[in-house]
Amino acid sequence: MKKRFIIIVLDGFGIGAMPDVAVVRPGDEKANTLRSILEDYPDLKLPTLEKLGLMNAYGRESKCMKYSEDANFGKSELMHFGADTFMGHQEIMGTLPKKPTVDPFQIHVDAVAKILTDHGHKVDIVNRNGLRYVVCDDYVTVADNLEADLGMCYNVTAPLDYISFEKECEIAELVRKVVTVGRVIVFGGSGNTMQDLYNAEEIRNDKFIGIASAKSKSYEKDYHCRHLGYGVDKNVQAPTILTNAGIPVTLIGKVADIVANDGGTSISCVPTPECMQLTIDAIKNMNQGFICTNVQETDLAGHSQSTARYKEVLEQADAGLAEILPLLWEDDILIVQADHGNDPKIGSSRHTRECVPLLIYRKGLTKVNVGTRKTMSDNGATCCDYFGVTAPENGTSYLDKLKKPV
Repeated sequence: MKKRFIIIVLDGFGIGAMPDVAVVRPGDEKANTLRSILEDYPDLKLPTLEKLGLMNAYGRESKCMKYSEDANFGKSELMHFGADTFMGHQEIMGTLPKKPTVDPFQIHVDAVAKILTDHGHKVDIVNRNGLRYVVCDDYVTVADNLEADLGMCYNVTAPLDYISFEKECEIAELVRKVVTVGRVIVFGGSGNTMQDLYNAEEIRNDKFIGIASAKSKSYEKDYHCRHLGYGVDKNVQAPTILTNAGIPVTLIGKVADIVANDGGTSISCVPTPECMQLTIDAIKNMNQGFICTNVQETDLAGHSQSTARYKEVLEQADAGLAEILPLLWEDDILIVQADHGNDPKIGSSRHTRECVPLLIYRKGLTKVNVGTRKTMSDNGATCCDYFGVTAPENGTSYLDKLKKPV
């Protein structure tokens, strides 16, 4: 059987603020990533995305990009709280988002220390200026994440020459059981020491204490990382459901690092041309299965607040999509979407809570508008419906709208 379902996520490529931002994310009311890029580059031309219906989803035309008469398109709101790449991808794969708390690690120090001690681990508490964090088994720190919005994540950090990543992950899993913030991020590298971690210790706003990731030297050699989300169960997500049904799954780019894919193929990658080429190679080598690719450099361009870099990455992704379309068979479905916004002109480097485009390609299918979806999980649900397997935890399939005329 020849049928493939492909999702390509242009990370951070939003098309306008969500209706709820004034209440849930003040400051994002004027966010519109695509508009900001077009303001600086009105001559921007993305012929493949234009053909797929980018401007249709956006709801207006630009100087050089017009509505596509035959496009299949819609847009999606975010069901997860905030605007997060990790939770955005869990949502895409069919997870029902749970609302996390935003807490300094101080609130959970004692609970974390207790569960680790109860499971036989050695626990020491570091106290700096009245702020505490945990050191477990001499080599694993548990403290605030200082890179994301403060209070949203905790980091579990270790020098991997002294403890294995597997052991570190076991500790992180216990931490995850008793904390309610959005993410527990477990990572480490080789070539550094505990002294490097202690040297990277920082305090923010007199309430948060953690190990600054870049200063810890964890990234310099043999970097390992895993994200543990609040309320995330891989068993109700599309990749695990498909794998259990014998359907191949390939994840490429950042999605390979943040979505569970036991039994499938996961390929980490950042450069956009390489991500697109890996996707092309996967399509050529797969007769049946699910492919999801994350183009991370769009998001990185947003973080760097550079519309010029954003334009360049979009052009690279568009060129890759132009090579992909001719490779698709009659029954294949391609979805191009985003996971949140990252407006490079909003005045900060953080993600923005925006609706995302939903562009759909299937040979012979034209003029389908799937409307505004309430959750990106509809894409994971549609994927599972397409392969005739169990539905994921969340989302409503729109496969019935993608049937080609007889």
